Amino acid sequence: MKTGSAKGTTEGYWNVLPKIKTLSFDIKGKLSVAFWDGRIIVAPLSAFPSIKKLTKLQCQKWYLFGNGFSFDDCSEVFHVEQLLGNSENYRHERNGTSS
Repeated sequence: MKTGSAKGTTEGYWNVLPKIKTLSFDIKGKLSVAFWDGRIIVAPLSAFPSIKKLTKLQCQKWYLFGNGFSFDDCSEVFHVEQLLGNSENYRHERNGTSS
């Protein structure tokens, strides 16, 4: 993992592919996704109606699929971009130039 904390480096998670470690539903109405690098994203289930329809038991039966996740009783695969939004809208650099 290349995060910056030493003098002369850029801070943050540059060139780190977010790999999902766990999913949880500990906060009412929220999905929490923990990554192997220590980051956690919490999102409202209202943004994911397919997941919101699942029962607590069904939510426990999730699995990784590529760089995303799904559930035994759900036909959709969810990706990190769906948690963050369209990556093109928040990229630091576009087409090799700073914005």
